[in-house]
Amino acid sequence: MPRHARGFDVDQALAHLQRSDRKLAGWIRRLGPLPAPDGWKRSFDPVDALARAILFQQLSGKAASTIVGRVEAAIGSRRLHADTLSLIDDAGLRACGVSGNKSLALRDLARREAAGELPTLRQMSTMDHEDIIRALVPVRGIGRWTVEMMLMFRLGRPDILPIDDLGIRKGAQRVDKAGAMPTPKALAERGERWGPYRTYASLYLWRIADFSVDPKPATNRSQD
Repeated sequence: MPRHARGFDVDQALAHLQRSDRKLAGWIRRLGPLPAPDGWKRSFDPVDALARAILFQQLSGKAASTIVGRVEAAIGSRRLHADTLSLIDDAGLRACGVSGNKSLALRDLARREAAGELPTLRQMSTMDHEDIIRALVPVRGIGRWTVEMMLMFRLGRPDILPIDDLGIRKGAQRVDKAGAMPTPKALAERGERWGPYRTYASLYLWRIADFSVDPKPATNRSQD
């Protein structure tokens, strides 16, 4: 089976988006080229990443990092896996600040890893992104959006469009100067022209959603 590389050529993606969508191209000229995410180059452990995603849910980055640090200290490891998470009981997780629902999610993740139900990074390299999503969303506490973030920022898959993400929808609304955010279904249809580089389009939509000045013709480029 063909292997999927981690990452893609952002210059090719940039050129494709500029050709395929005139409205988005105007924003691209305003914002300039976006770099490839740093996560494509870093070592990556899917199970550990999912465990951390569970712990970070609905918390500020600082609060979540504190809790993760306590868990790492309690298990004596920076690797969150079935073998290390088994070293701490639920009371110990609570003492670290982990909620009951998150403890259940971590236990489910560990159980599935031990049972061989989760694809390894090597196996993911030959899997279509929808197959990866289907393999991981049965884990308690792991939804489609969480897996999409892994696909985009860690696995570097080129054609991911998180249609339920509010930032993505807001960015699309600004691109089209629409009165309301598009529905997920409408966004999926709108995004067909961005394929096979919907991931790179998504990076722009997030930036556009946060941009404070509407783009307009000018000789001097404004700074983001």
